[in-house]
Amino acid sequence: MLSLSLNSLSVDLLNPADARDRGRMGTRYCWGGYIWQVHDEQAGPLLTGPEWPDASPTPFNGQGLPESFRHTELGTDRALMLEDGRGFIIGIGEVAPNDAGEPAVTKPCQWSVTRSAAAMDFYTVQTRGNHGCRLSRRIALEGRSLTSFTKIINTGTRPLPLHWFAHPFFALTEGVLTCGLPRSWDMAENPGFALDGERRLTFQRRFKSKTDGHFQPLIVGPKTPLRAAVSHPRLSKLFFSTDFTPDACPIWGNSNTWSIEPYIMAELAPGATRAWTLSYEFGAVTEAAV
Repeated sequence: MLSLSLNSLSVDLLNPADARDRGRMGTRYCWGGYIWQVHDEQAGPLLTGPEWPDASPTPFNGQGLPESFRHTELGTDRALMLEDGRGFIIGIGEVAPNDAGEPAVTKPCQWSVTRSAAAMDFYTVQTRGNHGCRLSRRIALEGRSLTSFTKIINTGTRPLPLHWFAHPFFALTEGVLTCGLPRSWDMAENPGFALDGERRLTFQRRFKSKTDGHFQPLIVGPKTPLRAAVSHPRLSKLFFSTDFTPDACPIWGNSNTWSIEPYIMAELAPGATRAWTLSYEFGAVTEAAV
C-alpha cells in the first residue's frame, strides 16, 4: 500500500506493483492512482464501499475513490476495444477471456510511480495492434482537499474509445445520505431517491443489505460541471467536484454506501489528448465524532 499524509489527513493508495494489492484490483478499476481510503486522525476512515466494513471486498465492488476506464459501453455492454474478449483495458493491462468468458488480466501494464511532498504520480504506456495510449494519473493532497488529475494521449493509429467514470463510495449516516446537486440538474421519479425543492437528493428508504440497492441516471444540466455537497456521519461537509460537464451521471446506493458517477464518453483521434480533474474537499470533524 502507498500513502500520502498532510496535517490531519492520510490517503491510502493501492500499489500496482505489489502482489498483495493486486488481489484487490481486478479488471474494473484503474490500477494506478486507486485511492483505497482517506483517514482523519480524529475521525478515522472517511470512505466506505458496497461491502463495507469488510476488509477484503471483491475487486468488482472495491472501496474508496476508484476510477474506471470501461471496456464496454454503458447501457449496451457493447465491446469498445476488445475483440473476442482480447486486447487491453486502459489502466489495467492486456486481457483474455477466462473459463467463464470474462476478461482476465494476462499482462498487467507497467506503472512508474513518483512521489513528491504531498502528491503521487502514476504513468504507464499501453499498446496492442492499432490501439495505444499514454496515461498519467496524479493524486495530490493540499490542506483538506484531495485532487485526482488524469491525462490520456492516443498514441495509436485508430481512434481510442474513452469511456471513463469515477465511482466514489461515500459513507452513510444511519443508512441514508443527502447530496446537494447543481440547480440545473434533475432526476426522474424513482423508488430509490428523491429531490427536494433545494435540489438536494435524499433517500426514499433505507436499503436492507448490500444486495438491496437502486441505480438511477441523473439528468445533467447543460454546461454544468458537477459539484455535489455530500453529507457525512463524522464531517461537517464533503464536496465532490469535476472540472467538466459529465456526459452522463448515474447514482447508486445500497445499505453500506452511496455513489455518484460522472462519466466521460468520447473518442480520441490519433494524437489527441484529454485531461480532467476531480476534487474532494473534506470538511472539519464534527464534535460528535471526536
